[in-house]
Amino acid sequence: MLFLKEIYEDAKNIKNKDPACRNILEVIILYPGFHILVFHRLANFLYRHKCLFLARFISQIGRFFTGIEIHPGAKIGRRLFIDHGMGIVIGETATIGNDCTIYHNSTLGGTGKDKYKRHPDIGNNVMVGAGAKVLRADKNTETM
Repeated sequence: MLFLKEIYEDAKNIKNKDPACRNILEVIILYPGFHILVFHRLANFLYRHKCLFLARFISQIGRFFTGIEIHPGAKIGRRLFIDHGMGIVIGETATIGNDCTIYHNSTLGGTGKDKYKRHPDIGNNVMVGAGAKVLRADKNTETM
């Protein structure tokens, strides 16, 4: 039942944040940003219960239908709004806080050099703009 409550909360959030949206039914039927959250919440449940192949399979089905790729291991908080989501990639060890917005063609990725924590953490109430590439820096890289 918690799954349905979270999904309804996601739909209501999208309706409230998108001025072009007229009602929740429109979100449920027409919004790929909502659809991928349904796929991800299911895939993440399977991933946490060590059904790794099935979790990846569900996430790939979601990617096929929405153009949005979220690894089932990514941790996504409540009320994520993915607007115009085509081309979004969220890596396995990424975490996203509550009440965030991500626009199209954005990546929460890694450099491919770290073995464990490879992807960035995004806090609460963060907006990731269109085309943004947020990469987790290597531990040994100096900042300027």
